[in-house]
Amino acid sequence: MPALAQPRAILPRVTLYLTEADVAELLTPAEAVDTIEACFRRMARGVVENRPRYRLGLDGGMLAVMAASDLELGYAGAKVYSGFRSGARFEVLLFRTDAPELVAVIDADKLGQLRTGAASGVAAKHLARAGATTLGVIGCGWQAESQVACIRAAVPGIRRVLAYCRTEASLRDFCARNDAEPGESAQDVAACDIVVTVTGSSSPVLRGDWLREGALVCAVGANDGRRRELDSEVLARATFVCCDSVEDAKLESADLIEPIAAGVLDWLEVYELEDVVAGTIQGRGSDEDIVVFKSNGLAAWDVAAAAAVVERARERGVGREL
Repeated sequence: MPALAQPRAILPRVTLYLTEADVAELLTPAEAVDTIEACFRRMARGVVENRPRYRLGLDGGMLAVMAASDLELGYAGAKVYSGFRSGARFEVLLFRTDAPELVAVIDADKLGQLRTGAASGVAAKHLARAGATTLGVIGCGWQAESQVACIRAAVPGIRRVLAYCRTEASLRDFCARNDAEPGESAQDVAACDIVVTVTGSSSPVLRGDWLREGALVCAVGANDGRRRELDSEVLARATFVCCDSVEDAKLESADLIEPIAAGVLDWLEVYELEDVVAGTIQGRGSDEDIVVFKSNGLAAWDVAAAAAVVERARERGVGREL
C-alpha cells in the first residue's frame, strides 16, 4: 500500500514592519474611506468577527487590546496599545486567516487616526443631509485632523469647515493646517450641517438645542464608559441613532448608556452603521432629521486598514522585512 502523501508545509512570507511614516505614505484619506466602507459591507454580510476592546491597568497607565478576524478579506489581527500621561504606543499585528503567518507588524497611531476619520467619513456619506456644505469640529487634536480630511473626501460638497477648542493657540494652528475657520464657541460650530465631537472631555461639549435641523452628529472622542461629549437633548432630538457596534457601545458609550438609563432612548432604537451602508435600513428619513453616529472604534477597521497598507507596501517595496 503506498504511503500517504504528507501535507505540504505552507512557507510563510517574511514578516513586514511598517513605521508611522510608511503608513502615512501608503494610505490617503480617500483610500481610507473606501477601505472602511468596504469593511462595513463585509460586517453586514457576517464574515467579520470583532472582539470589543479590553483594558488592563499598568503602573500609571493602561494596556488596551482589541482583535478581529475578516475571513473574506483573508486577514485577522489585534491592535495593542499602551497609554500613559506622557504618551501612547500603538501596534497592529496582522495575520493570515488560512495559515500560521504573521504578515506584518505596523506602528498604528497614524493607522488608527485614519481609520477613525474614515468611519466618520462613511457615516457622513450615508447619513448627512443632501447638499451638506458645512462641517463643524469641536476639538483640535490629532484625531480631529483626519475627521476633517476624511469627511471632505467622502462629502465633496463641503465648502466650509469651522473648528473650536478651548486653547486659542491650538485652535489657530489647527485652522491654519486644515484650511478651517475658528469658531467663536462650540455653539457657533454646532450650527453646521455635519458636527463632529472629538475631544477628551469628561462632560458634554455639545448641546442638543444648539443643533440646526438636518444636522448629522458624529461623536468620536469618548469611548471608555465614563466620559460624555453629548448632552441628553442631542439624543432626544435625534430621529435616527446608530453606532459602529451595539455590543461595544453597551460597554463604552456613556453618550448612549446614560441617556438610555434615564429613559431618553432605548437600545432597541440604536442601530449599526453597517446596516445603513448595506442598505438594509434607511437611516435618514428627511433633510430635516437630526441623526447621530456614535463611534467607538473597532478592531475590524484596524485589520482592514492594515491589510490595505500592507498590500500597497508589497506593491511599492515599502517597509522593512523582519
